[in-house]
Amino acid sequence: MPFPISYDPDPVDSAAHLIQVALTPVFMLSGIGTLTNVFNTRLARVTDHLEDVRKKLGTPKTDDTPVDPIDTPARLRNQQARLHRRVFVLDAAILLNGIGGASTCGAAMALFVGSLRDASTSAWLLAFFGIALACTVGSLMFFLADTLLSWHGLRHDSDLNLNTE
Repeated sequence: MPFPISYDPDPVDSAAHLIQVALTPVFMLSGIGTLTNVFNTRLARVTDHLEDVRKKLGTPKTDDTPVDPIDTPARLRNQQARLHRRVFVLDAAILLNGIGGASTCGAAMALFVGSLRDASTSAWLLAFFGIALACTVGSLMFFLADTLLSWHGLRHDSDLNLNTE
């Protein structure tokens, strides 16, 4: 007796393939969200440091204030300029990461719409995913720039500390 319901593996394989392909944007979006969290945390720390430098620059020096060779106005202004550059590159990293996340969502939407309508959305999918990858790489490059600025600042500050002893 034949089985009453025929089994056609193609729809199941197609659905499984769609689920596998749809997971790629989900994992990418998770990574982008984690990077955004790292960038925002770093930006908050840089901003706090910048506020401390601004307070030190804005505090008038009196004759009885102990002079710390590390906190000279020229050094503080250099530090302030370096922190402004770090804020700029972190802002750029966050912006590119946001665009990458939005493009990843666009790629997932193109996958979804293409599967529902059997439409040719491959051009949209490739465009969104390409933008997402390019922006994510760009955001990581700006993060690298911030890291290099941070390392330069630490090296410059330690050189000052060694020269004043």
